[in-house]
Amino acid sequence: QVQLVESGGGLVQPGGSLRLTCVASGFTHSYYYMAWFRQAPGKEPEGVAAISPDGDTAYYSDSVKGRFTGSRDNAKTTLYLQMNSLKVEDTGMYYCAAGFARWDFRAFETDSYTEWGQGTQVTVSS
Repeated sequence: QVQLVESGGGLVQPGGSLRLTCVASGFTHSYYYMAWFRQAPGKEPEGVAAISPDGDTAYYSDSVKGRFTGSRDNAKTTLYLQMNSLKVEDTGMYYCAAGFARWDFRAFETDSYTEWGQGTQVTVSS
């Protein structure tokens, strides 16, 4: 059974940092792109970071580039998102997602991903 379990969310002040973790099980982790999406109330999901199956390539949305760092440990089947210099607009539910690495994979399209976690809430507020 495929499972993605996120943790690490919470309440943080603007300028602060958080580290999200996603532990995956039930599938061959190293064949899949892994990504973080977020969704704010009333908005569409937004892909913020995606990591290639071998972990060598990371893609970031313009809104988080330079502040967020995604990484993965395939031995531990774990995905991470280090979030620094957090802004109020980073608030939202953060989801971990996994998608099989097809030749036409599109990193920030939700349809590329078949497995999703339940999410962890990140709130940036003073």
